[in-house]
Amino acid sequence: MGSCFGVIRQRSHLTSRNASRYSTKRGGRNEPLKKDKPKWKSEYPMTEGQLRSKRDEFWDTAPAFDGRKEIWDALKAAAVAIECNDHVLAQAIVDGASITLPHGSLMECYDELGNRYQLPAYCLAPPVNLVSECNDHNVSEHSELQEKKEKEFQLKVRLSTGKDLRLSATMADSIRQLKKQLQIQEDIDATNQRWFFSGKLLTDKTRLQDTKIQKDFVIQVNVNQPIVPN
Repeated sequence: MGSCFGVIRQRSHLTSRNASRYSTKRGGRNEPLKKDKPKWKSEYPMTEGQLRSKRDEFWDTAPAFDGRKEIWDALKAAAVAIECNDHVLAQAIVDGASITLPHGSLMECYDELGNRYQLPAYCLAPPVNLVSECNDHNVSEHSELQEKKEKEFQLKVRLSTGKDLRLSATMADSIRQLKKQLQIQEDIDATNQRWFFSGKLLTDKTRLQDTKIQKDFVIQVNVNQPIVPN
């Protein structure tokens, strides 16, 4: 921002009248800066942090390709002013740097030497689908929960007490997790549960996907009744 105001002081003799005269020579026009901000939509919901990174990348690389650095500095300062809704400051920066706006927008402009400058819409306004960092976390969390829900199925369990029941499970669940679920659902302590499938004892670390179990198969659970002292 400081470099921009340096440009204004150094080039105060180049007024908007000069820019207009140059524009006429080019056969174009020099319109005043419009207050309307460009409306655009990102290909994906973008957070404020992602938008800042995208802008920083542009401002770091744009001066290396074409144009003059002092003009790029002025354009960046004007873009910041527009973002802050300070239209008067943005217009003063443009006039002070003798930048010509054929369409009244920083998306296409020229310096007094005829160099063309183009600013992408994301440097002038946020996308319509901008999300806050908090909302982005919630969206991600919701997506994970939705994905897990889609993978869930009803696991058939047969207790040694003769009772059949179903547990909500995914193939990624471990036997330890399912024991805890059974403990909550049937008040059977996890340490008193022994899970078997195809005659094989399933350890706590075993996951359902390791057992090759099908969704309509049944897992046997032996329940050890605690001994009550007399």
